[in-house]
Amino acid sequence: MRCMDTPDTPTDHQPTVTGIAAQDWAAASAQPQYRAAVVDLLGALAYGELAAFERLAEDAKLAPTLADKAELAAMASAEFHHFEQLRDRLTGIGEEPHQAMEPFAAALDGFHRQTAPSDWLEGLVKAYVGDAIASDFYREVAARLDSDTRTLVLAVLDDTGHASFAVEKVRAAIAAEPRVGGRLALWARRLMGEALSQAQRVVAERDALSTMLVGGVADGFDLAEVGRMFSRITEAHTKRMAALGLAA
Repeated sequence: MRCMDTPDTPTDHQPTVTGIAAQDWAAASAQPQYRAAVVDLLGALAYGELAAFERLAEDAKLAPTLADKAELAAMASAEFHHFEQLRDRLTGIGEEPHQAMEPFAAALDGFHRQTAPSDWLEGLVKAYVGDAIASDFYREVAARLDSDTRTLVLAVLDDTGHASFAVEKVRAAIAAEPRVGGRLALWARRLMGEALSQAQRVVAERDALSTMLVGGVADGFDLAEVGRMFSRITEAHTKRMAALGLAA
């Protein structure tokens, strides 16, 4: 997952820190269901970062200039470092990283197959719009995590530099050939739908994660809050589209 933050994203919504969110990992992990949810979350994030690394390397092949290739290579390196941080945390809490990632591989691989970009510009839009939706989702969840896990999750969601890079390149392409904007707007809307569907499928298939979101693990979201969360994610998507010069 590429992790690109933009101003006024849904992550600006920060609830009062109580319960699990006020505890450290040592205290919070005493609850077996919470521990299982965190292992799932870290596993999903780790596989997402590994996939992002691989995809950036592929995107570099489509880059039109040597400078663009070098830029993507640097971003890929940052994504792999994020993966290493998550892998090391899983190992540190006594979990096997590959086992933690395995449940999410098929869904994430399927998403990337269904949304394979056909050219350089589609790849940039996917990185900026598609992966940022996942980043928004994880930031929302991070607000309910213990302090140690929350710090790690927010660190690996740091922007690798792709946000400003994508905006600059896409806006320049639209300025040079305005009709490109229509095609990319349709592509971005498709990415939005696919990303939300994929996130919902992953959560639904993992009991610990779904319980964390809809209530049952300390300060988990209630169903109404889940709805508000997706509204905030949708709003952030609209703002990103505007930043690209595209209609939502």
